[in-house]
Amino acid sequence: MEASITLKKVGKLIGDKTILASLTFGIERGSLVAIIGDNEAGKSMLLKVISGVENQEFGNVYINGLDLRKRRLSVISSIGFVPHEIDLDPWLTLEQNVRFMGLMYGVDIETLNTRMIQLARDFHIIPHLKRMVQDISPGIIKKGMILRALIHDPDILIMDEPTAFMDAESYRQTWDFLLRLKGKKTMLYVSQTLSEVEEAHDRILVLEDGKITLDGSLDKLLGSTFDYHQFQIEFEELSDDLFEKLSNVPKVKNPSRIGNSIHFYGRERNVFFAVLNAAASSVMKDISVNKLGLQDLMDAKFARDGIH
Repeated sequence: MEASITLKKVGKLIGDKTILASLTFGIERGSLVAIIGDNEAGKSMLLKVISGVENQEFGNVYINGLDLRKRRLSVISSIGFVPHEIDLDPWLTLEQNVRFMGLMYGVDIETLNTRMIQLARDFHIIPHLKRMVQDISPGIIKKGMILRALIHDPDILIMDEPTAFMDAESYRQTWDFLLRLKGKKTMLYVSQTLSEVEEAHDRILVLEDGKITLDGSLDKLLGSTFDYHQFQIEFEELSDDLFEKLSNVPKVKNPSRIGNSIHFYGRERNVFFAVLNAAASSVMKDISVNKLGLQDLMDAKFARDGIH
């Protein structure tokens, strides 16, 4: 499938510090791609480089096949960008902020008004359009920022923490709308909320120290760990001998101990029953079984060493 966004050996420096390190990848048209990683991984900078807000020192960014730096005026209208920080003018109304952006992109007044009302209805923020931004809650402002990014009907929507500051209802409303855009627009977003990424992605990019270390769907990223479960048993008393005994049960993986609880992993559920049988003479207080998810993947133990 044709790529909307293509990076070729893109590097970004701040002073002598490398923020992005020779990144090369493409993003298919109409796909929904999430970027995750530590706070200093370079996620926000990557979005800014792709959207043209920041220039890279090395390599090339192509938007719909056109070099962003060489053909900026030709391609910038293809992109809608939502930064992490709130950047609407607080002394204007939400409507005035959106209208200003639409006029900057040359959207005619009739189309702008029609599109703004429809998007405001989709985001459930029509009552807030006439309010001063300084009087609106951060969650509603974030919705307004997404609306503003869409007012010129771009092919590509780039969002840094799109649901930051939102309550549960606003979060649901926002994703209900964004998921309707799948296949119609290419969407790239950063999120620190791993449950959000698990629910909304075609593809996940894991960024670490300015490099893509993992790339794929959740199932693909979990790979050989996907069939594992995490088990936890809390005992009245977990002695050293009992912990050692349970740790040595065949096919128990990565056993660890916190207080009177043993945590371990197993691919087959019968491993859990084998541990229970081995501990049958001991008093158990609590038991839990969990399927591995993105949080486990991002834990350094799995991201670097795997389950062994």
